[in-house]
Amino acid sequence: MKKFITKTIIVTLITVGFSACSDEYFDVNTPSNGVDLDELNMKNLMGPVIHSTFFAQQSAEAVFGNYTQYFGSYGSGAAGKTQNSSTWDQVYLYILPNLKVIKEKSQAKEAKHFFAIASILEAINIGLAADSWDNIPYSQAIQGIENTHPSYDSQEQIYAQIFTLLDSAISALEAADNSQVSLGKEDLVYGGDKEKWLRAAYTFKARFQLHLMNKGVVTANDVLASIEKGFTSNSDNFKMSFPEDKINPWYSTNILSRKTGNFYRAPNDQLISNMNGTTYPFESGVVQIDPRLPAIFVKEGNADDPWRGFMNGGEGESSDGEDANTYYKDGGYHTTAGAPLILLTYAEAMFIKAEAAFLANSGTTTSIGSNSDAYIAYQNGISASMAEVGVDGADYMADTAIDVGEGSLMLNHIMKEKYVANIHNVETYNDMRRYNFSSDVFKGLALRLEVDTDDDEFKGKWFRRAIYPTSEKNANETVVNANWQEPTVSVWWAQ
Repeated sequence: MKKFITKTIIVTLITVGFSACSDEYFDVNTPSNGVDLDELNMKNLMGPVIHSTFFAQQSAEAVFGNYTQYFGSYGSGAAGKTQNSSTWDQVYLYILPNLKVIKEKSQAKEAKHFFAIASILEAINIGLAADSWDNIPYSQAIQGIENTHPSYDSQEQIYAQIFTLLDSAISALEAADNSQVSLGKEDLVYGGDKEKWLRAAYTFKARFQLHLMNKGVVTANDVLASIEKGFTSNSDNFKMSFPEDKINPWYSTNILSRKTGNFYRAPNDQLISNMNGTTYPFESGVVQIDPRLPAIFVKEGNADDPWRGFMNGGEGESSDGEDANTYYKDGGYHTTAGAPLILLTYAEAMFIKAEAAFLANSGTTTSIGSNSDAYIAYQNGISASMAEVGVDGADYMADTAIDVGEGSLMLNHIMKEKYVANIHNVETYNDMRRYNFSSDVFKGLALRLEVDTDDDEFKGKWFRRAIYPTSEKNANETVVNANWQEPTVSVWWAQ
């Protein structure tokens, strides 16, 4: 931890450069300790924290999205174990230290709502860190030279803090704040809309609660109680847009890099097979493919060929043995230069509700049939995803492969639609780990191909966590060694 704890604070001022969020938050990095903290208003720090929160998620998904078979490097390459060091740096260098200062300053001003939003962001980020590495530094972190070798908190302890932070934030946002201090243009998500932050807190709480259901400390009804106060439409989506002169990282790495012959990612067969009618054959004769498929990806080569994704760990082939032909689309929903980074959506909220309602109705990974609450939420999630991407989903939703009816609904139907809706979202990795990568829940899911595995000690195993970064091990070796687990060992809540 010496890499960051010897610094009092790391202030990253990022300039936004677009009208919704002023030119103060999205571009220029101020050197470490380059700004006197007394000169900084807490509003100067909020924009950078929000920016880093989204990039911490994106850098994690750049690896975990390979594990969940959304994509592969150079089209097909399967990722090995990861340190996820970029996410570690975002959380411990840029987010938690700045949040500490924000909370101290907002508390001094009795700015309860500002403090509450900082708490929500803290919960999001320590949740991401714990879900990535399991045990992490938290209670003894960010103490400067007072503690250069902090001990780690268990993931169980971190989750207790997550709910404390979210519950306190919810209470504060539901109460009056007479401080006259409010969020404005530095809020890169909601532009200062307190009610949207409140719904976000409830929705994040439901997401984190879902993780703990297998531990027996949270029930499906607990999840449903939270989600009922969560997102109400796509206008609540927790996302950060990019200005005209900035570039979305998925566009940069999947479009521009490919055009210049550099490292790129292309969609995996697992994802494309869920969208092209292979895994879930369409039955109406009207629908041939998921309408989101050509809105996100592009098919190259013969126009009459089916859409083919790349086999995870293969050499460019698809599951039918033919060459893959599907790539990210220049101008696609996720891969325009100004496409937003997305962390949580109304569609996901509906799939959380559908899953919780399904399980509350005694559903299992293989049971058939549920209640109207589960089925309506399932349909609402699909509809919300179609609207978000900007396509007409009416024929798709009317096809009996999708419109299976309340009596035939299975968990795999819900999780398939959530999988498609949550492209580029690290939550899918949590979903797959929660269900132990079950092909009953994620139909067609199989381990990466093993093309050349003579020295692969993890052959035949799923990667279930990141390993601690080398920089952390070098700075805090004894503590890291005490918490070390191989990347194929489940995190606490998945055990």
